[in-house]
Amino acid sequence: MSALQRRGFLTAAGMLGVAGAAHAATFGNPDHPLQGMQNALNPSSKSDPGPKNPAIASQFPDFQSPPATDVDGMPLFWASFNNAHRRIQNGGWAREVTQDDFAISEDISGVNMRLSAGGIREMHWHQQAEWAIMLYGKCRITTLDEQGRPSVEDVEAGDLWYFPPGMPHSLQGLGPDGAEFLLAFDNGKSSEFNTLLVTDWLAHTPPEVLAKNFGVPESAFKKIPLDNLWIFQGEIPPDLPMDQRSARVVPGAEKVIYRLSRAKPIARTHGGQAQIADSRNFPISKTVAAALETIRPGAIREMHWHPNADEWAFVIQGQARVTVFNTGPKAQTANFNPGDVWYIKKSLGHYVENTGNEDVKVISVFKSDRFAEVSLSDWLTHIPPEMVQQTLNLDPETISRFPTTRPDFSPV
Repeated sequence: MSALQRRGFLTAAGMLGVAGAAHAATFGNPDHPLQGMQNALNPSSKSDPGPKNPAIASQFPDFQSPPATDVDGMPLFWASFNNAHRRIQNGGWAREVTQDDFAISEDISGVNMRLSAGGIREMHWHQQAEWAIMLYGKCRITTLDEQGRPSVEDVEAGDLWYFPPGMPHSLQGLGPDGAEFLLAFDNGKSSEFNTLLVTDWLAHTPPEVLAKNFGVPESAFKKIPLDNLWIFQGEIPPDLPMDQRSARVVPGAEKVIYRLSRAKPIARTHGGQAQIADSRNFPISKTVAAALETIRPGAIREMHWHPNADEWAFVIQGQARVTVFNTGPKAQTANFNPGDVWYIKKSLGHYVENTGNEDVKVISVFKSDRFAEVSLSDWLTHIPPEMVQQTLNLDPETISRFPTTRPDFSPV
């Protein structure tokens, strides 16, 4: 149908009394179905007289009044640590968002953890890989790889760690005020509250076996904890070199940490920047890739998609809105604040817009050995312009102004 025919059709529809048809013809509103406040002509169809929680509703303006471009229903891609239950013990706390709470999140589960100065997340290991980014303070981590090579490292805000499945480790907050960090597991059902703990194993092994295993009398184990410690308060550890010597650390173990916040950005414009960590620059991280993105006020992370993995993202700072596009067509827009999480399925189109007055900082995590994406503007400027013109009914001069090198962040 030509533009002229389409206009005539809409006019005829209006003459037949189809409410809202004239509004649907205005810029930015798809013709079918007629959605959005501007298409709700009867005042009662806009009001919400029933029970409500204003404090929660105010956080989601695009849920309360979605743009007319949103269409049909999609699984909710928003979750938050702000309403996740905290398990608090002397030494710290943790809260989690798993697939049990966030049905769409199949590949990644997340944990937010705080350790006091000296607070210890007891020695343990997982059946899944553990990836983490430090959000605050300083933390000491210890590991042992499959070749028996120990590592003891200190990490601070902006640093990452990665533990392959089965790698034993411990975490301890350092002075002056401990640590807070975000963990991600490469399985949506993984839970921080259900890990393989050294206290549990010893408590549930016959004492005579413990004696044979360690070459000491059974009586040596009479005071071991009968209940796991999980998180507990310990003493602030000595200087790093002293702990490394006492743990018999020797050169050669693969690095389990990466200083992401100090990495050179792979993209930087006036609109923002992106720093990447995957197996290409952080070799041990074979199942998790990550992007730390900063978006300036008023800017957007351009329209794109990820062809190789679902995206699990945590908002560290700022306010943002995201629209996700799926076949159908389906589209949903949601608002995000610090502590919130989004989950976007592989290859679904989306953007991230900074809607606040400060930088948005987001860490995105992918169950993959590498970060990958496709840029919409990059695609549209690397095929014959006649194809774009005929497909989107755009003026050739408009197409010529599209950025020919993918901006990643706009404005450039």
